[in-house]
Amino acid sequence: MAIDLLIIGGGMGGCAAALSACSQGLKVVMTEETDWIGGQVTAQGVPPDEHPWIEEAGCTESYRMYREKVRQYYQDHFLIKGATDQLFNPGKGLVSKICHDPRVSLHVLYDMLGPYLLTNQLTILPHTIIKNVTMQQRELKHVTIQHLHTHHEHTIKARYYIDATEAGDVLPLAEIPYVTGAEAKDDTKEDHAREKADQRDIQAFTSVLAMEYRPGEEHIIEEPAMYTFFRDYQPDFWPDKMLSFYAPHPITHEKREYDLFPGGAGFPLWTYRRIFAAEQFPRPKSFDVSLMNWPQNDYLLGNIYDVSEDEKTKHLYQSKQLSLSLFYYLQTEAIRPDGGIGYPGLMLRSDVFQTKDGCAKAPYIRESRRIHAEYRITEHDVSPAYHKGGTGKCHEDRIGIGSYSIDLHPSLSGQNYLDIPALPFHIPLGALIPQQVDNLLAGCKNIGTTHITNGCFRLHPVEWNIGEAAGMLVAFCLQQKKQPTEVRNSAVLLREFQLLLRKKGFELEWPDHFYNERLEKDNAETSQ
Repeated sequence: MAIDLLIIGGGMGGCAAALSACSQGLKVVMTEETDWIGGQVTAQGVPPDEHPWIEEAGCTESYRMYREKVRQYYQDHFLIKGATDQLFNPGKGLVSKICHDPRVSLHVLYDMLGPYLLTNQLTILPHTIIKNVTMQQRELKHVTIQHLHTHHEHTIKARYYIDATEAGDVLPLAEIPYVTGAEAKDDTKEDHAREKADQRDIQAFTSVLAMEYRPGEEHIIEEPAMYTFFRDYQPDFWPDKMLSFYAPHPITHEKREYDLFPGGAGFPLWTYRRIFAAEQFPRPKSFDVSLMNWPQNDYLLGNIYDVSEDEKTKHLYQSKQLSLSLFYYLQTEAIRPDGGIGYPGLMLRSDVFQTKDGCAKAPYIRESRRIHAEYRITEHDVSPAYHKGGTGKCHEDRIGIGSYSIDLHPSLSGQNYLDIPALPFHIPLGALIPQQVDNLLAGCKNIGTTHITNGCFRLHPVEWNIGEAAGMLVAFCLQQKKQPTEVRNSAVLLREFQLLLRKKGFELEWPDHFYNERLEKDNAETSQ
């Protein structure tokens, strides 16, 4: 089977790559390990983590279209209480201006890709993983994929490949050098890097679950098999037992109090990632739905890549047990602000993810294997300590913009949170291009960041921008009969490619008014 582009991995980056490559006329195949495309926004159950300016700037035109379609779905299919303006937030969640049900994103993504699926320009292969890679010098020649249920294998030969898997799965199979965990300070020269490299210093992953609250009812689940273990578990750096309303503050690392619902003294976990705010939907009768993706169910006991299959299976199982144990604790043992015990009205919503255990179809992996890229993004590129004014380094080869703090969750090696400021940044093309291979691009969290800068390049609109740019670059390279490094290293070709991106709705600079406002703020703070 010979095609123009094989995208391995159907997450947000993979979907955006498919959308852009198909828009340029390429024949594309995309694999996906689960039966849901969309990655972190669907199968992993993470509503879009976005920067504060997302409604006006800081994403591509197609990502903005995706967001608008999500809102439009609710406005088309629900009676919504009050006026429905363009800033409608289905869940009224605190983490995002567009907290919504993952099934809506699944619908929207298929709607956007639909024309290419109907014309057979795009083929999506669910329940499929990559098994083998054949390399010849600096090129991937073909890959073998396997269906997870039938175990049927077949080989695909493509002119280009994009690794958009959640953990950079192509890299070890192709024997392409990569990085995991934390780099040493004498390597990256970053202020917040570790003194010594540590491959185990990988951010915790999370098994998300969906739940509903029905006051006055009882929906207590069977006690999870590992409940006693996790009820008593307390990591060395944790201020209390894991299954409690206390966790380390992400900045001060002091004991931080949480509450389940608003109104108490602590941070309200329920509204943090609420995806359905019943108060906004008067008919039919409904209840709030929220997602459990909190400090208390970050899994710290082991990794699920670069380990044996048995080890991976164990940690996937135990991460689900952690989330289910936290849910059971909330139902039966959590101390309420009124002095009562437990919230038996919490109901596990297994239908949200269409899984038997109620957990998301796939774990939320924050930190992937990372390529040795033509350009490695370090803390110096994004830190306000190294840039005066509104934004980080403005790369000559920029292919998009984004913004998020350097937000690192606790790691498998026992490191605590790292949450420090990062300026709105520019995405360099060189970070998508591996040094050792000519026809493979990174299309997800596997780009050339460090352990530190992964913390601000791993979120939804940036992953989408990365994947969309990778798909556009493949089409441009095939049209020009050039390789990605040649496009990046030629001033003429780079300008032509960037012009194409601008025409397709990519933002390559932060708006002037935004930059000036940030500059004025920085100057005011400096003078105080």
